[in-house]
Amino acid sequence: MGKLLIVNGSPRAPRSNSRRYIEQFLPCWGETADQYTALRGGPLSPEDCTDLLLVFPLYADGIPAVLMRTLKELAVWRGTARPRIHVLVNCGFLEPEQTRPAVEMVRFFCKRYGFPWGMALQIGSGEAILNTPFSFLVRRGLRRLAAGMRAGRSEVLSVRMPLNRRMFVWASGRYWTDYGAKNNITAGEMRTMEIEGG
Repeated sequence: MGKLLIVNGSPRAPRSNSRRYIEQFLPCWGETADQYTALRGGPLSPEDCTDLLLVFPLYADGIPAVLMRTLKELAVWRGTARPRIHVLVNCGFLEPEQTRPAVEMVRFFCKRYGFPWGMALQIGSGEAILNTPFSFLVRRGLRRLAAGMRAGRSEVLSVRMPLNRRMFVWASGRYWTDYGAKNNITAGEMRTMEIEGG
């Protein structure tokens, strides 16, 4: 197996769900991996790696700006042995298919700049999925992602909570109401456009 570099492409990198997904992915990978945080910037050194895993949340149906900077750096990189690029993207929508435009952006980048395309794992159901009994679905998806990466496959995998839309909307509303209550914010205050008192 080659060397893996994992890029945390979240704008909230230190306290992000992307970090949590990386932590859960590493045991599935079974070997050590270097990590790079796009938010911090700095030189990206993919010279020795055979695989590059981009982990990020969906932002406005695309890639977060901090990850775009990393891709721009990769675009001008002159190394000859190009690492295979893989994607792990999550979104707040129930449907993981909502992440398809972001996955296609990375696939287009790979084609344009000569990087081999690898695996993709699209995770729907928002950050809540990690805190539910359905988190085993994420772990299973991460194991399949790691196995596909090791085997050199190129396929798109998807994970979501097995809820209908109505139940998901109810559960997510409850989640955010409880989250607001922990921060002394009422549901009514969350429904207003005013973000600062006054």
